[in-house]
Amino acid sequence: MGGFGLAASALGAPGLTGLAGADGPGDSETGAIRLDVSGYPHEHIRGLATGKVRVKGCEISFRPGKIGDINTHVFSGPRTLGFTEIGLSPYIGAYADEGFRAYSLIPVFPLRVFRHKSIFVHADGGIEHPGRLKGKRVGTPGYSSTSLTWIRGIVQDEYGVRPEDIDWVISAADSSAGESGAISKQEQVLPEGLSISVGPPGKDESDLLLDGDVDALFHAAEPRAFVEGNPKIRRLFTDPRKTEQDYFAKTGIFPIMHAVAIRNDLAEEHPWLPRAVFEAYCEAKSLTYADMRAKWYLRTLPWFAQELAATESLMGRNFLPYGLGPNRKALDTLFRYMHEQGLAGRRLSVEEMFEPSTLELTDL
Repeated sequence: MGGFGLAASALGAPGLTGLAGADGPGDSETGAIRLDVSGYPHEHIRGLATGKVRVKGCEISFRPGKIGDINTHVFSGPRTLGFTEIGLSPYIGAYADEGFRAYSLIPVFPLRVFRHKSIFVHADGGIEHPGRLKGKRVGTPGYSSTSLTWIRGIVQDEYGVRPEDIDWVISAADSSAGESGAISKQEQVLPEGLSISVGPPGKDESDLLLDGDVDALFHAAEPRAFVEGNPKIRRLFTDPRKTEQDYFAKTGIFPIMHAVAIRNDLAEEHPWLPRAVFEAYCEAKSLTYADMRAKWYLRTLPWFAQELAATESLMGRNFLPYGLGPNRKALDTLFRYMHEQGLAGRRLSVEEMFEPSTLELTDL
Protein backbone atom coordinates (compact mmCIF):
# COMPACT_ATOMS: atom_id res chain seq x y z
CA MET A 1 0.00 0.00 0.00
CA GLY A 2 3.00 2.27 0.40
CA GLY A 3 3.18 2.67 -3.36
CA PHE A 4 -0.16 4.41 -3.73
CA GLY A 5 -0.28 8.10 -2.91
CA LEU A 6 -3.38 10.23 -3.01
CA ALA A 7 -2.30 13.83 -3.29
CA ALA A 8 -5.02 16.47 -3.14
CA SER A 9 -3.93 17.75 -6.54
CA ALA A 10 -4.37 14.30 -8.07
CA LEU A 11 -7.90 14.04 -6.79
CA GLY A 12 -8.84 17.20 -8.61
CA ALA A 13 -7.05 16.21 -11.79
CA PRO A 14 -8.82 15.98 -15.16
CA GLY A 15 -10.32 12.61 -15.88
CA LEU A 16 -11.80 11.98 -12.45
CA THR A 17 -15.56 12.03 -12.37
CA GLY A 18 -16.05 14.05 -9.20
CA LEU A 19 -19.32 13.57 -7.38
CA ALA A 20 -22.59 13.22 -9.18
CA GLY A 21 -25.99 14.37 -8.06
CA ALA A 22 -29.34 13.17 -9.36
CA ASP A 23 -28.98 15.43 -12.39
CA GLY A 24 -25.17 15.28 -12.49
CA PRO A 25 -22.78 13.14 -14.54
CA GLY A 26 -24.23 9.81 -13.53
CA ASP A 27 -24.26 6.79 -15.81
CA SER A 28 -26.87 7.73 -18.37
CA GLU A 29 -27.51 4.08 -19.26
CA THR A 30 -27.85 2.57 -15.79
CA GLY A 31 -28.95 5.62 -13.80
CA ALA A 32 -26.19 4.93 -11.28
CA ILE A 33 -24.31 7.79 -9.71
CA ARG A 34 -20.55 7.79 -10.13
CA LEU A 35 -18.39 8.23 -7.06
CA ASP A 36 -14.68 8.44 -6.42
CA VAL A 37 -13.74 6.50 -3.29
CA SER A 38 -10.49 6.12 -1.40
CA GLY A 39 -8.83 4.19 1.40
CA TYR A 40 -6.31 1.45 2.02
CA PRO A 41 -6.92 -1.88 0.22
CA HIS A 42 -7.54 -3.77 3.47
CA GLU A 43 -8.27 -7.47 3.03
CA HIS A 44 -11.76 -7.04 4.45
CA ILE A 45 -12.72 -4.33 1.93
CA ARG A 46 -11.05 -5.98 -1.06
CA GLY A 47 -14.38 -6.97 -2.57
CA LEU A 48 -15.45 -3.33 -2.62
CA ALA A 49 -12.09 -2.09 -3.89
CA THR A 50 -11.97 -4.59 -6.75
CA GLY A 51 -15.58 -4.15 -7.81
CA LYS A 52 -16.67 -7.65 -6.80
CA VAL A 53 -19.00 -5.98 -4.28
CA ARG A 54 -21.20 -3.21 -5.64
CA VAL A 55 -22.71 -0.25 -3.85
CA LYS A 56 -26.33 -0.34 -4.90
CA GLY A 57 -27.18 2.50 -7.25
CA CYS A 58 -23.54 3.51 -7.73
CA GLU A 59 -20.57 3.08 -10.00
CA ILE A 60 -17.49 3.62 -7.86
CA SER A 61 -13.86 4.19 -8.73
CA PHE A 62 -11.65 3.06 -5.84
CA ARG A 63 -8.32 4.88 -5.53
CA PRO A 64 -5.90 3.46 -2.94
CA GLY A 65 -4.59 6.29 -0.78
CA LYS A 66 -2.56 7.16 2.29
CA ILE A 67 -4.38 8.42 5.33
CA GLY A 68 -2.52 11.72 5.77
CA ASP A 69 -3.21 12.67 2.17
CA ILE A 70 -6.84 11.58 2.42
CA ASN A 71 -7.32 13.63 5.59
CA THR A 72 -5.93 16.75 3.91
CA HIS A 73 -8.12 16.20 0.86
CA VAL A 74 -11.28 15.89 2.97
CA PHE A 75 -10.66 18.63 5.55
CA SER A 76 -9.06 21.31 3.39
CA GLY A 77 -8.83 20.01 -0.17
CA PRO A 78 -11.15 19.72 -3.18
CA ARG A 79 -13.44 17.12 -1.51
CA THR A 80 -14.22 15.18 -4.66
CA LEU A 81 -14.53 11.86 -2.80
CA GLY A 82 -18.05 10.53 -2.41
CA PHE A 83 -17.10 8.42 0.58
CA THR A 84 -13.74 7.49 2.00
CA GLU A 85 -11.73 6.01 4.81
CA ILE A 86 -10.76 8.79 7.23
CA GLY A 87 -8.60 9.21 10.32
CA LEU A 88 -10.97 9.21 13.30
CA SER A 89 -9.11 11.57 15.65
CA PRO A 90 -8.43 14.13 12.90
CA TYR A 91 -12.15 14.01 12.07
CA ILE A 92 -13.11 14.54 15.72
CA GLY A 93 -10.72 17.49 16.02
CA ALA A 94 -11.92 19.09 12.79
CA TYR A 95 -15.57 18.63 13.78
CA ALA A 96 -15.12 19.98 17.31
CA ASP A 97 -12.80 22.90 16.68
CA GLU A 98 -12.86 23.80 12.97
CA GLY A 99 -16.58 23.72 12.26
CA PHE A 100 -16.05 20.93 9.72
CA ARG A 101 -19.41 19.64 8.44
CA ALA A 102 -18.79 18.61 4.83
CA TYR A 103 -18.78 14.87 5.63
CA SER A 104 -20.50 12.69 8.24
CA LEU A 105 -19.29 9.36 9.56
CA ILE A 106 -20.73 5.95 8.75
CA PRO A 107 -20.20 3.24 11.42
CA VAL A 108 -17.74 1.24 9.32
CA PHE A 109 -14.23 0.98 10.78
CA PRO A 110 -11.67 -0.21 8.21
CA LEU A 111 -8.64 0.01 10.50
CA ARG A 112 -8.42 -1.10 14.12
CA VAL A 113 -5.14 -1.78 15.92
CA PHE A 114 -4.26 -2.75 19.46
CA ARG A 115 -1.65 -0.25 20.57
CA HIS A 116 0.46 -1.77 23.36
CA LYS A 117 2.79 -2.96 20.60
CA SER A 118 3.38 0.65 19.56
CA ILE A 119 5.68 1.69 22.44
CA PHE A 120 9.41 1.28 21.85
CA VAL A 121 12.37 1.80 24.18
CA HIS A 122 16.14 1.60 24.10
CA ALA A 123 17.19 -1.97 24.85
CA ASP A 124 19.56 -0.82 27.61
CA GLY A 125 17.49 2.08 28.89
CA GLY A 126 16.08 0.37 31.96
CA ILE A 127 12.42 1.09 31.14
CA GLU A 128 10.70 -2.21 31.89
CA HIS A 129 7.20 -0.96 32.79
CA PRO A 130 4.99 1.84 31.44
CA GLY A 131 5.05 3.49 34.87
CA ARG A 132 8.74 4.20 34.28
CA LEU A 133 7.80 6.60 31.48
CA LYS A 134 7.05 9.32 34.03
CA GLY A 135 9.56 12.11 33.69
CA LYS A 136 11.05 10.60 30.53
CA ARG A 137 11.50 12.03 27.07
CA VAL A 138 9.22 10.35 24.54
CA GLY A 139 9.67 10.85 20.83
CA THR A 140 6.91 10.68 18.26
CA PRO A 141 6.62 11.65 14.58
CA GLY A 142 3.32 13.46 15.19
CA TYR A 143 1.12 14.23 18.16
CA SER A 144 -2.59 14.25 17.42
CA SER A 145 -3.05 11.25 15.14
CA THR A 146 -5.57 8.61 16.19
CA SER A 147 -2.93 6.03 17.03
CA LEU A 148 -0.96 8.34 19.31
CA THR A 149 -4.13 9.54 21.03
CA TRP A 150 -4.99 5.91 21.82
CA ILE A 151 -1.47 5.14 23.08
CA ARG A 152 -1.46 8.12 25.46
CA GLY A 153 -4.97 7.31 26.66
CA ILE A 154 -4.18 3.66 27.33
CA VAL A 155 -0.96 4.55 29.15
CA GLN A 156 -2.93 6.93 31.38
CA ASP A 157 -5.93 4.68 31.99
CA GLU A 158 -4.02 1.45 32.51
CA TYR A 159 -0.73 2.63 34.03
CA GLY A 160 -1.38 6.06 35.54
CA VAL A 161 1.02 8.04 33.31
CA ARG A 162 -0.55 11.29 32.08
CA PRO A 163 0.63 13.27 29.04
CA GLU A 164 1.70 15.96 31.51
CA ASP A 165 4.13 13.50 33.10
CA ILE A 166 6.18 13.19 29.89
CA ASP A 167 8.54 15.49 27.98
CA TRP A 168 7.46 15.16 24.34
CA VAL A 169 9.86 15.43 21.41
CA ILE A 170 8.38 15.65 17.91
CA SER A 171 10.75 14.14 15.36
CA ALA A 172 11.64 16.21 12.31
CA ALA A 173 11.09 13.18 10.07
CA ASP A 174 8.88 10.10 10.09
CA SER A 175 10.35 6.83 8.86
CA SER A 176 6.85 5.48 8.11
CA ALA A 177 5.77 8.39 5.91
CA GLY A 178 5.78 6.08 2.90
CA GLU A 179 2.84 4.21 4.40
CA SER A 180 0.91 7.07 5.98
CA GLY A 181 1.50 9.95 3.58
CA ALA A 182 2.16 13.57 4.50
CA ILE A 183 0.98 14.36 8.02
CA SER A 184 -2.22 16.40 7.85
CA LYS A 185 -2.75 19.60 9.82
CA GLN A 186 -5.18 17.81 12.12
CA GLU A 187 -2.46 15.31 13.08
CA GLN A 188 -0.06 18.07 14.18
CA VAL A 189 -2.13 19.77 16.88
CA LEU A 190 -0.03 20.52 19.98
CA PRO A 191 -2.15 21.20 23.08
CA GLU A 192 -1.19 23.78 25.64
CA GLY A 193 0.19 22.92 29.07
CA LEU A 194 2.63 20.23 27.96
CA SER A 195 6.40 20.09 27.59
CA ILE A 196 6.80 19.73 23.81
CA SER A 197 9.89 20.36 21.71
CA VAL A 198 10.96 19.55 18.16
CA GLY A 199 13.85 17.19 17.54
CA PRO A 200 17.00 18.11 15.60
CA PRO A 201 16.58 18.70 11.85
CA GLY A 202 16.99 15.65 9.67
CA LYS A 203 16.49 13.09 12.45
CA ASP A 204 13.62 10.64 12.30
CA GLU A 205 12.17 8.99 15.40
CA SER A 206 14.68 6.11 15.25
CA ASP A 207 17.61 8.52 15.25
CA LEU A 208 16.19 10.26 18.32
CA LEU A 209 16.09 7.03 20.31
CA LEU A 210 19.39 5.58 19.11
CA ASP A 211 21.23 8.88 19.69
CA GLY A 212 19.85 9.31 23.20
CA ASP A 213 17.68 12.34 22.42
CA VAL A 214 14.68 10.47 23.83
CA ASP A 215 14.12 7.53 26.16
CA ALA A 216 11.16 5.95 24.36
CA LEU A 217 9.04 6.20 21.23
CA PHE A 218 5.30 6.17 20.59
CA HIS A 219 4.93 5.17 16.95
CA ALA A 220 1.87 4.21 14.91
CA ALA A 221 3.76 1.80 12.66
CA GLU A 222 7.23 0.49 13.49
CA PRO A 223 10.33 2.73 13.65
CA ARG A 224 12.87 2.26 10.91
CA ALA A 225 15.55 0.93 13.28
CA PHE A 226 13.17 -1.70 14.66
CA VAL A 227 12.18 -2.83 11.16
CA GLU A 228 15.87 -3.12 10.29
CA GLY A 229 16.45 -5.32 13.32
CA ASN A 230 18.68 -2.92 15.25
CA PRO A 231 19.32 -4.65 18.61
CA LYS A 232 19.38 -1.32 20.44
CA ILE A 233 15.62 -0.85 20.11
CA ARG A 234 12.84 -3.11 21.42
CA ARG A 235 9.16 -3.01 22.28
CA LEU A 236 8.37 -2.00 25.84
CA PHE A 237 6.03 -4.97 26.29
CA THR A 238 7.93 -8.23 25.81
CA ASP A 239 4.71 -10.09 24.92
CA PRO A 240 2.46 -7.43 23.38
CA ARG A 241 0.07 -10.03 21.97
CA LYS A 242 -0.83 -11.35 25.42
CA THR A 243 -0.92 -7.83 26.87
CA GLU A 244 -3.32 -6.71 24.16
CA GLN A 245 -5.49 -9.79 24.55
CA ASP A 246 -5.66 -9.16 28.31
CA TYR A 247 -6.60 -5.53 27.61
CA PHE A 248 -9.46 -6.64 25.35
CA ALA A 249 -10.65 -9.22 27.88
CA LYS A 250 -10.68 -6.52 30.57
CA THR A 251 -12.16 -3.60 28.61
CA GLY A 252 -13.89 -5.06 25.56
CA ILE A 253 -12.19 -2.35 23.48
CA PHE A 254 -10.59 -2.99 20.10
CA PRO A 255 -9.15 0.49 19.37
CA ILE A 256 -10.56 2.16 16.26
CA MET A 257 -8.14 4.10 14.05
CA HIS A 258 -10.17 4.89 10.93
CA ALA A 259 -13.84 5.25 10.03
CA VAL A 260 -15.71 5.84 6.77
CA ALA A 261 -17.04 9.30 5.95
CA ILE A 262 -19.65 10.23 3.35
CA ARG A 263 -20.18 13.65 1.82
CA ASN A 264 -23.22 15.30 3.35
CA ASP A 265 -24.64 16.87 0.22
CA LEU A 266 -24.66 13.45 -1.40
CA ALA A 267 -26.42 11.86 1.57
CA GLU A 268 -29.01 14.62 1.53
CA GLU A 269 -29.66 14.27 -2.20
CA HIS A 270 -29.69 10.47 -2.09
CA PRO A 271 -31.06 9.40 1.32
CA TRP A 272 -30.60 5.72 0.43
CA LEU A 273 -26.87 6.10 -0.14
CA PRO A 274 -25.46 5.90 3.43
CA ARG A 275 -27.19 2.57 4.04
CA ALA A 276 -26.07 1.25 0.65
CA VAL A 277 -22.47 2.13 1.46
CA PHE A 278 -22.73 0.48 4.88
CA GLU A 279 -24.18 -2.69 3.38
CA ALA A 280 -21.45 -2.88 0.74
CA TYR A 281 -18.70 -2.74 3.36
CA CYS A 282 -20.53 -5.43 5.35
CA GLU A 283 -20.79 -7.66 2.29
CA ALA A 284 -17.10 -7.25 1.49
CA LYS A 285 -16.15 -8.16 5.05
CA SER A 286 -18.42 -11.21 5.04
CA LEU A 287 -16.71 -12.47 1.90
CA THR A 288 -13.34 -12.12 3.60
CA TYR A 289 -14.50 -13.96 6.70
CA ALA A 290 -15.84 -16.81 4.58
CA ASP A 291 -12.64 -17.03 2.59
CA MET A 292 -10.47 -17.04 5.71
CA ARG A 293 -12.45 -19.89 7.25
CA ALA A 294 -12.84 -22.04 4.15
CA LYS A 295 -9.46 -21.48 2.51
CA TRP A 296 -7.10 -21.26 5.47
CA TYR A 297 -4.78 -23.71 3.69
CA LEU A 298 -4.00 -21.07 1.06
CA ARG A 299 -2.59 -18.65 3.64
CA THR A 300 1.13 -18.13 4.01
CA LEU A 301 1.28 -18.24 7.82
CA PRO A 302 1.80 -21.82 9.08
CA TRP A 303 -0.65 -21.53 12.00
CA PHE A 304 -3.19 -19.24 10.37
CA ALA A 305 -6.16 -21.52 11.16
CA GLN A 306 -5.19 -21.78 14.83
CA GLU A 307 -4.65 -18.03 15.11
CA LEU A 308 -8.05 -17.36 13.54
CA ALA A 309 -9.70 -19.81 15.93
CA ALA A 310 -7.99 -18.21 18.94
CA THR A 311 -9.08 -14.74 17.83
CA GLU A 312 -12.69 -15.86 17.38
CA SER A 313 -12.65 -17.56 20.78
CA LEU A 314 -11.64 -14.31 22.47
CA MET A 315 -13.39 -11.70 20.31
CA GLY A 316 -16.22 -13.57 18.59
CA ARG A 317 -16.66 -14.62 14.97
CA ASN A 318 -17.38 -11.05 13.93
CA PHE A 319 -14.25 -9.57 15.49
CA LEU A 320 -14.43 -6.48 13.24
CA PRO A 321 -18.02 -5.41 13.96
CA TYR A 322 -19.67 -2.48 12.21
CA GLY A 323 -22.48 -0.37 13.62
CA LEU A 324 -22.60 1.86 16.68
CA GLY A 325 -23.94 -0.69 19.16
CA PRO A 326 -20.90 -2.95 19.44
CA ASN A 327 -18.49 -0.03 19.02
CA ARG A 328 -19.96 2.60 21.32
CA LYS A 329 -17.55 1.96 24.19
CA ALA A 330 -14.48 2.24 21.96
CA LEU A 331 -15.86 5.41 20.34
CA ASP A 332 -16.82 7.03 23.65
CA THR A 333 -13.36 6.22 25.00
CA LEU A 334 -11.62 7.92 22.07
CA PHE A 335 -13.95 10.93 22.33
CA ARG A 336 -12.96 11.20 26.01
CA TYR A 337 -9.27 10.92 25.20
CA MET A 338 -9.53 13.67 22.59
CA HIS A 339 -11.13 16.04 25.07
CA GLU A 340 -8.93 15.10 28.04
CA GLN A 341 -5.78 15.49 25.96
CA GLY A 342 -6.71 18.97 24.74
CA LEU A 343 -7.24 17.86 21.15
CA ALA A 344 -10.98 18.63 21.02
CA GLY A 345 -12.51 21.70 22.63
CA ARG A 346 -15.49 19.72 23.84
CA ARG A 347 -16.41 16.09 24.35
CA LEU A 348 -18.48 14.98 21.39
CA SER A 349 -21.26 12.43 21.21
CA VAL A 350 -21.71 9.59 18.77
CA GLU A 351 -25.09 10.87 17.60
CA GLU A 352 -23.84 14.23 16.35
CA MET A 353 -21.04 12.97 14.10
CA PHE A 354 -22.57 9.90 12.44
CA GLU A 355 -24.96 10.18 9.52
CA PRO A 356 -28.46 10.02 11.09
CA SER A 357 -29.79 7.21 8.90
CA THR A 358 -26.92 4.92 10.01
CA LEU A 359 -27.32 5.26 13.78
CA GLU A 360 -29.27 2.01 14.15
CA LEU A 361 -27.43 -0.05 11.53
CA THR A 362 -25.44 -3.08 12.65
CA ASP A 363 -23.96 -6.23 11.14
CA LEU A 364 -24.29 -8.37 14.26
